[in-house]
Order: sequence, then structure tokens, then C-alpha cells
Amino acid sequence: MSYDPKDATHIHPHLHSLVPSEPALRVKALESLLVEKGLLTSEAVDAWVEVYQDEIGPKNGARVVARAWIDPDYKQRLLADGAAAIAELGFGGPNVEQLKVVENTDDVHNMVVCTLCSCYPFGILGIQPAWYKLEGYRSRSVRDPRGVLAEFAVTIPDSVRIDVWDSTADLRYMVLPQRPAGTEGMDEDTLVELVTRNSMIGTNRDLKVPGR
Repeated sequence: MSYDPKDATHIHPHLHSLVPSEPALRVKALESLLVEKGLLTSEAVDAWVEVYQDEIGPKNGARVVARAWIDPDYKQRLLADGAAAIAELGFGGPNVEQLKVVENTDDVHNMVVCTLCSCYPFGILGIQPAWYKLEGYRSRSVRDPRGVLAEFAVTIPDSVRIDVWDSTADLRYMVLPQRPAGTEGMDEDTLVELVTRNSMIGTNRDLKVPGR
């Protein structure tokens, strides 16, 4: 195989981008040691990560959204002081001490990103999705939010303004999605099931109602 310096220039950064961070390597080493000693299985780790990422964590945020949909007074408190409002429901922690909740409307769509790293409100949304940490999402969301949303199969009309909120270690954001039409008679528990993690990040806009 011939060596082309130009190809190597492009390949080298790509290879480094595939190397896990030092904390990730340490976690993997610890997991491997526990598996080797028979104290844990890789399948169990994967299952817990999946549950916390897709079910337990986001369901906290979904509960907050559903409560805001059915309780106008709670919604006002949530938009005024996100951390205090979620604390009313028993949610909190070091990642949501400073939380700003931004509301989607007919005229505005909100989208959350962290351009510096991957700051994220773990306490109410669980583990951040892998794509949230990717450089492509972090950089392009600010420059071309409509293009990024299109990749999530979300088309935002030109008449709707897109506000992109950049999370930091000191201030994190959560989107309050619009309540879907036709859900007026649903109770809070039913509404919780309609809320998606992506809708609270802003990469999902029109929530689906089963049977509609």
C-alpha cells in the first residue's frame, strides 16, 4: 500500500477523534475489571445506561412539562425560575441548580446546545444523547439550526423564529414544548407519555398523539 502524506493529514485527526477520553477509558477499565471478577455483566451495564438515558431521566423532565401544560400557575413559575419549579416536584441536583426553561410557541422554536462541551441538565433529562456531544451538532446548531433540525426530520417554517440557547456550566436550558392539539381531556400521567427527550432539547417539535 502506498503512503500519501495528504491522505495521512486527513486521516490522523479522524483517528484521534475516535479515541475515548481519559475518564471514559478509566470507566471502561473499571467495568472490565468488575466483569472479569464476575461482579457485573456488560449486558447489565448497557441495560442500566439505556434505561436511565431513555426512560428514567427524561421522564422527570416529561413530568415537569406535563404539569406545566395542565397548571398555568406552575407554568408561570417554571418559566420564571426553572430550578425552583422543578424542585417543587422533587427534582434537582448539581446539574439543574441554574435552569432556564424556554417555551415553544406558534411563532418561536427553541433549541438547546452546548458549544464548549456538553453541559446538560442530567437531573431532569437523564444522560445526554451521544449526538448532543458531537462537534458537528455543537457547532452547526448555532450556524445552521434549520439544517440541523432537518436532519432530525423536523422542518421549521420560515415564519417561525428559531432561538438557539447555549448551555454553560453555570446555566443550563430546557425547552417547554407546545401541548399537542387534541389532548385537552388527558390527565397528567397520560401527557407524560407524549413528551420526548428530544422535544425538551428542541430537536423534536410536533409531538405525536397515539391514534391521531
